[in-house]
Amino acid sequence: MRIIRTKNYEEMSHAAAQLIAAQITLKPNCVLGLATGSSPVGAYQQLIQWYEQGKLDFSAVRSVNLDEYAGLTPDHDQSYAYFMRHNLFDHVNIDLANTNVPSGISGDDECTRYDQLIANFGGIDLQLLGLGVNGHIGFNEPDDHFSLGTHKVTLTESTREANKRFFASLDEVPTHAYTMGTRDILQARRVVMVASGENKAEAVKQAFFGPITPSMPASILQFHPDFVLVADEAALSLI
Repeated sequence: MRIIRTKNYEEMSHAAAQLIAAQITLKPNCVLGLATGSSPVGAYQQLIQWYEQGKLDFSAVRSVNLDEYAGLTPDHDQSYAYFMRHNLFDHVNIDLANTNVPSGISGDDECTRYDQLIANFGGIDLQLLGLGVNGHIGFNEPDDHFSLGTHKVTLTESTREANKRFFASLDEVPTHAYTMGTRDILQARRVVMVASGENKAEAVKQAFFGPITPSMPASILQFHPDFVLVADEAALSLI
């Protein structure tokens, strides 16, 4: 495990964007595993800026997103498909046909389809992750076992509470989601996680300086041969 310590969210975002940009430069047709939520937005903004400056070319990049809310259509303004278009895809020259987000409306057959899609791509070159306050990665919530492939999950109340700021009320936050499994994530050739803020400090401490346990899903990344944690001082304050 490698840790890149930064002063604040802006420096964290820049450092993470550098790792993603290097992957695109070294392998223009790379497969990027992408994440949503507030943590990666700054990195996406930096990538857009470099694209506008002519420093990056997304034309051959392929992407697979971690997850999607069950029941939301791609045009719903709180879907992760919409999030990715708004925060990255619409602002760079990526071919939308090469971008993939799990369907929230196709039913459980979507799980098999999505795993096969990733396999057909030859796996993920770089997987970007955030970190949930309860240690979840993607929507792999604390459990008594580590998940394997893409699956439907019941979201914990803490996760729904953390995401309610994006909805009009907690009642509107979906109760289920489709997510890549921890196996899918662990099989990526490189994993980059961004973590910012004091509210992530306990999860960082437990996940990367505690035991490997499915009750702290991110802890499985201690086994990954090329895992990079990019975190600010606040998120690293307990280690």
